[in-house]
Amino acid sequence: MKGPGATPAATTTATGSPAAHGNGPTAAHSNGSSAAHGNGSSAVHGNGSPTAYGNNSPAVHGNGPVAAAGSVVVGPTGTTGPTATPAAPAATGTAVLLAAAPAGRGRAMDAASVLPALAAVPPGVLTGTPTATVVELADPLDPQTVLTRLRAAAAGPGPLVLCLAGQLHLDRRQQLPHLALARTTPATLRYTALPWHWLAGELGARAPGTTTVVADLAADPAVWERLRTTPDLLHLGPGPLLYGRVAPAPRRGEPMTPGYLRSWAELWRSGARLPHATLHAEAAAHAAVAAPEALLLAPAPAPAPEQDPHPAILAAAMAGRHGEAASVAAAWEREALRRHGPRSAEAVHWTEVRADLARLAGDPARSCELWLSAAEARLALRQPADDPDVEGAVDRAHHQWEQIGDRERARALGAPLVALRQRVPGRQAGALAALTRRMAG
Repeated sequence: MKGPGATPAATTTATGSPAAHGNGPTAAHSNGSSAAHGNGSSAVHGNGSPTAYGNNSPAVHGNGPVAAAGSVVVGPTGTTGPTATPAAPAATGTAVLLAAAPAGRGRAMDAASVLPALAAVPPGVLTGTPTATVVELADPLDPQTVLTRLRAAAAGPGPLVLCLAGQLHLDRRQQLPHLALARTTPATLRYTALPWHWLAGELGARAPGTTTVVADLAADPAVWERLRTTPDLLHLGPGPLLYGRVAPAPRRGEPMTPGYLRSWAELWRSGARLPHATLHAEAAAHAAVAAPEALLLAPAPAPAPEQDPHPAILAAAMAGRHGEAASVAAAWEREALRRHGPRSAEAVHWTEVRADLARLAGDPARSCELWLSAAEARLALRQPADDPDVEGAVDRAHHQWEQIGDRERARALGAPLVALRQRVPGRQAGALAALTRRMAG
């Protein structure tokens, strides 16, 4: 039986662009910025503010001046109520992007197909830190190489996020799950695959709350059967937080795609600072279409005197219970107004949540109106016109305005939108000119 290997040399990093990669399977990159934006998306995140938004699809472009992808309702990461303050992030984090599957007929998941989407996420967004290093392992050949890379990443004190796509096979001799690598075959599983307990050994020693694993896995029939009788088969210990989807491997035909992990990447790329529990719920909902029988993995919620209301609000909205979602959000807005007053970041946050809920309910006029109010409120809080939160609110108002079918209602909201666009032109050239042309038409 093989054992853990030696600690490797320092991981190669590159600074600057968040999409910098080498040619080898372990190319790494880093980026000092925590700003996250899709390609042209109006998604924004606050710099230390208690607001955060994201898109439930990758950034998309249209023919209009503001082609903003649809946002989802989210809340501040790690908060337990409207008065909670996010903890200061560590200075540097590490993200490991590991996608592995056997070559040839044994491939049950096209694991590496998710790497471009993950690599497009700014490193700081992956880890929630101002700066981060990303290590990419694409179809590695040797389990010792993977182990040493993970060990080097786990040695750092900052947050560690492991994004894992691949397929699980059971070592029938010891009845232990293994992650298949590029050269893995049924006959060579014990020598060419990565034992799952190696992951637990490296990650379990880290301080609680510093390690997150996001896994999208296909399970062979033996592992799938064991999961049904042994729910903690993939347990990584008390420290790491494991979010994931495990689906039965297809018996024939095209390999399955890591749609669950791709949804995480798309939400991250939007620039959102979503709680991991919300990311998991959103990604699981999207992935359920392709694999409704999949098992979902998530840590048990920690007890708290006040639970974060955002996941429940989002769940109600995604289930079509728009009235319920709006009522809960309105109650929290009243509480924010009572505690902090109308000229507060907390109150603005709940205005933006209600704007997002109106979009999900199919009411673009109401959504536009609320985004206009949020933008004006942020400007009144002395946030500059080029602040990402201000620009994002105006961009979303503009995008929702373009969806209004009632011409009279659109014209009524268009006038304040033009006035706001004159103060906040945004980063998309020609947005104001296009808006004024449409108003004149």
